[in-house]
Amino acid sequence: MKLPTFAKRIQLPGPIYLSKNGVALPWFQTHSSTVIWMVALGLGGAIAFFLWRFLRRQQIEQGTSTLSGLWPLLLLISLVVLVGIFVGRPPFDLNLPQVRNNLTVSGGLQLTAEFSALLLGLTLYTAAFIAEIVRAGITSVSKGQWEAATALGLKPTLAMRFVVFPQALRLIVPPLTSQYLNLAKNSSLAVAIGYPDIYYVASASLEDTGRSVEIVLILMAIYLTISLLISLVMNVYNRSIQLVER
Repeated sequence: MKLPTFAKRIQLPGPIYLSKNGVALPWFQTHSSTVIWMVALGLGGAIAFFLWRFLRRQQIEQGTSTLSGLWPLLLLISLVVLVGIFVGRPPFDLNLPQVRNNLTVSGGLQLTAEFSALLLGLTLYTAAFIAEIVRAGITSVSKGQWEAATALGLKPTLAMRFVVFPQALRLIVPPLTSQYLNLAKNSSLAVAIGYPDIYYVASASLEDTGRSVEIVLILMAIYLTISLLISLVMNVYNRSIQLVER
């Protein structure tokens, strides 16, 4: 499927414009009150989180089953309402793309056709693998765990959250790490559609300078650094969810 020229562009609700020039869609635009919103929401979220932790600890110690997350949520909603009344406008303004002279578009968020194709392709491809990894991890938990959670009176959503998924997560994270590493390396395929990624820039520099060894070493160092950072973050998280033997 080929996208039409901008004169014959495809318009979707939003408005969203699709053409050979790329994708133009509405986007958020900051204003003078955005900083006030961010500070207020950050403080409110931190207070609500610590309040939830405190109420949750009391609930566990007392053995009660009250809705510990209700009061922090009401506190955060009240804070949002008060800040909205004080500021008098939302935290962001919606910037809509506007067509000019039926030739160009201004405003909004504009993505090139190459980047849009790369983003869509990598997202769908990686999402399919991650969905299969999560599915396999959940189905690997024995049926007895579901039955035990049901026998304790847990609803299916609570059984998934507190019994099944924590066990499945220990099997999900290792292959998920490999998939994230594959995503970082698969991004180099952008050169096939002409998107100027790191590999594209390295190839252009190689043609200009002729220093193949130095450029290849720099390229290897960049991908190695990205891979090591992904591995470090995922390994730290993997250790945090592993069972600790007593």
